[in-house]
Amino acid sequence: MPIGEFGGAPPLAAEGSPVLTTPMYWMYEMAHASLNPARAVTDATKLLFQNPLNPWARTEVGKSVAAACELFERTTRRYGKPEWGLNDTEVNGIRVPVEVRSVWEKPFCSLLYFDRKFARPLRSPQPRVLIVAPMSGHYATLLRGTVEALLPAHEVYITDWADARMVPLSEGRFDLDDYIDYVIEMLHVLGGNTHVMAVCQPSVPVVAAVSIMEARRDPFVPTSMTLMGGPIDTRRNPTAVNNLAQERGIDWFRNHVITKVPFPHPGMMRDVYPGFLQLNGFISMNLDRHMDAHKQLFAHLVKGDGDLVDKHREFYDEYLAVMDLSAEYYLQTVDTVFVKHSLPKGEMTHRGTRVDPSKVTRVALMTVEGENDDISGLGQTEATHALCSSIPDHRRVHYVQKGVGHYGVFNGSRFKSEIVPRIHDFMVSAANPSSLQALAAE
Repeated sequence: MPIGEFGGAPPLAAEGSPVLTTPMYWMYEMAHASLNPARAVTDATKLLFQNPLNPWARTEVGKSVAAACELFERTTRRYGKPEWGLNDTEVNGIRVPVEVRSVWEKPFCSLLYFDRKFARPLRSPQPRVLIVAPMSGHYATLLRGTVEALLPAHEVYITDWADARMVPLSEGRFDLDDYIDYVIEMLHVLGGNTHVMAVCQPSVPVVAAVSIMEARRDPFVPTSMTLMGGPIDTRRNPTAVNNLAQERGIDWFRNHVITKVPFPHPGMMRDVYPGFLQLNGFISMNLDRHMDAHKQLFAHLVKGDGDLVDKHREFYDEYLAVMDLSAEYYLQTVDTVFVKHSLPKGEMTHRGTRVDPSKVTRVALMTVEGENDDISGLGQTEATHALCSSIPDHRRVHYVQKGVGHYGVFNGSRFKSEIVPRIHDFMVSAANPSSLQALAAE
């Protein structure tokens, strides 16, 4: 499941016309509201044809009607923020309950802590990890598998970015500079001795945040920095996503995908890149695959194949849940990362001060890439090593996972079995130069 796709927004009827872009969200809301009566009738029909007292419920016709009603309901539903569903984990062979709670909050982000409720304290502390989730359309729950794989051997925190349509306009703007400030503040809240992990898009602001902290000789600088499938230098092996952003330029995105949040959302009149447009782009890139998946869902519902139906529901409940992005953040990210390549060129600034990755000296660096990544091409994340030139060689590691694409860099079976153990060893060894030297040589 790719994230950070900038090529999915559908073109509007008038090229570069803000007049048409502005009411787009309002028309979407009206269209969605107009479906409510049909959805109510469909729900009632589904219940009727699933009622065991209805003789039609056991027939092919009855099952087909109920299946068609569910397909209509699922394709017209507005999917809310998914639950984490991580109620327990296994630590040293013992099942431990997990409580997810917020330990820091600001208007555009909460810092979630996966608190493992041990009956007895651990003999030795485990690495404390701050996962910086991508703010690129899907919720942080997209990294559920990442968190689940890390929980047995790590103390895990994650950024839970807010849906921009739910943030009142009175809370002010949110741009890339604010994103970097949030990362720095969260590292301060955690109080040092923390490992930061950036998944995809946040690799650039995380490198910027760590560079700024090092330039200030901040005592709360992270112990290590792990970047996974991040677009540090998109000039290397550019993908279709990279080329599209480069060809169209920032004005195209400003004129085609930015609109205002309508009433009655709390963020009314805030400029955003709306989630429904992002979802349109995600689906249109693989439309045939999604259509086949829903045809198969219909067949599985009729046959009563519960396992396959549950797998479909689980995937699409996550995939179709999207959030609005602040327009300032989205446009600044596209311009800085994909159009101007500001970080690798040494031209990126944070509140007027140049970001200088060569200032990073105390933070160990690990980069992870997928061999078949079609979002962040091979070499784009590895470019960080050249930028962070002051990190000693024995405190840096680069790893390419064979046979995986973008999603496999941070989720899936190979992530759990091959990538996570390497990340754990890297973090454990980050404060021990001799151990890192041996790890880097592998």
